[in-house]
Amino acid sequence: MASSSRSVAVGSKYEPVIGLEVHVQLLTRSKIFCGCSTRFGDPPNTNVCPVCLGLPGALPVLNRQAVEYAVLAAMALNCQVRETSIFARKNYFYPDLPKGYQISQYDKPLAEHGSIQLASGKKIGITRLHLEEDAGKSIHDGLPDSDSRTSIDLNRTGVPLIEIVSEPDLSSPDEAHEYLTLLKEIILFTGVSDCNMEEGSLRCDANVSVRPRGQKEFGTKTEVKNVNSFRFIRQALEYEIERQVEVVEAGGKIVQETRLYNAAEGKTYGMRSKEEAHDYRYFPEPDLLPLVVDAAWQKKIRESLPELPEARRKRFVAEYGITEYDAGVLTASRTLADQFEEAAKSAKNPKRVANLVQSELMGRLKAKGLAIEQSPITMKGVAMSADLAESGAISSKILKDLYDKAFEQGVDFPTIYEKEKPQQITDTSAIEKMIDEVIAANPKQVEQYRAGKTTMKGFFVGQVMKASKGQANPTLVNELLEKKLRP
Repeated sequence: MASSSRSVAVGSKYEPVIGLEVHVQLLTRSKIFCGCSTRFGDPPNTNVCPVCLGLPGALPVLNRQAVEYAVLAAMALNCQVRETSIFARKNYFYPDLPKGYQISQYDKPLAEHGSIQLASGKKIGITRLHLEEDAGKSIHDGLPDSDSRTSIDLNRTGVPLIEIVSEPDLSSPDEAHEYLTLLKEIILFTGVSDCNMEEGSLRCDANVSVRPRGQKEFGTKTEVKNVNSFRFIRQALEYEIERQVEVVEAGGKIVQETRLYNAAEGKTYGMRSKEEAHDYRYFPEPDLLPLVVDAAWQKKIRESLPELPEARRKRFVAEYGITEYDAGVLTASRTLADQFEEAAKSAKNPKRVANLVQSELMGRLKAKGLAIEQSPITMKGVAMSADLAESGAISSKILKDLYDKAFEQGVDFPTIYEKEKPQQITDTSAIEKMIDEVIAANPKQVEQYRAGKTTMKGFFVGQVMKASKGQANPTLVNELLEKKLRP
């Protein structure tokens, strides 16, 4: 659907207004109002009880850990935590909602007025962060006669969620993508969720409208649902913005509706209009007392707040002399940041550790589809390899070979180093002999070098390193070549 003319129209005549609603599953072992397991992947309808099934007479009991995780997330997102918040019943009827209502929060949420700052310096407001329970799951695929049958799994019913609602401050799909990336990064650092989109631990709906550039009033919005990756969210927003511009340019009106994103087609489709939208009829939950998180409890929770990504990036640059880009890569997760810092403190040159993480470790992990926690080479192993390279005990070629072998054999760097015991050749006479042989075998290249083509030196270095099987000391090779190649 995208075309250059519509893209120009978006850029010059219209501006998008985007707000995001993000649901994050909290990493508790039990559900928010009962003791059932939150474990993912168990057989359908095995992690259920009278409370999460909504049976008559079953009463909810609030999970204290869920509250503390929610407050911790709110603090990390610069929100103001209410001392007293109220649970409410959100009433609607759907097959995977056994009670006929969802326990959530409405007019008095747990936290409000937060923000996330983008790299540009622009602050994106967070309207509210509140606790609620998840619904079950309707499964339409993989069944005989699946066109006419739906299966219901209630294992997810009652799993604790926080809903994080942004202000309509986002002005482009790129900003939305950056906001979500930073939000996920912050939540991961707090440890309150694994943010696994494939397992439904992080889900996002987007509200989007367009308006003539400079107009203060918002246009009619649509809500885009069913988007299961940050990349698809950006694509869905791009499509929906251009679709709305096309409608307006043609003299039509945007219908306020819920739309689903089809990733295979890259398009959004209308699901239900405003007239069909739910009227949730919120009212206070009579079976739960007001939630009171007093100053003392808030203070205790705040004490467990970790150093957050942005602060840690700045400190890494200041303390370890690495670049801002390196610091960004090394704080992509709390685990990676913790492990890098441990290695950096013990290494002779933290900058070399940072370089090796990016140049040798991360690429291999990505190629094998492994997370940092699954790396055969630990950060201590990286630190050891950095020190050996720093001292000249091993060349970069040997280091690469050892990393390859460590990944092939699934062992850490110290183990492979002891097993291989690679020794760098530092004997001057041995290196001179190899250089003499290389020079004798390549007279034409020698002439070119002596005629002023100094880039040929790289050729000779490569030939000597090849002859030494990567074991010749690179510094000595360069020094001796300089002397031998002089006219």
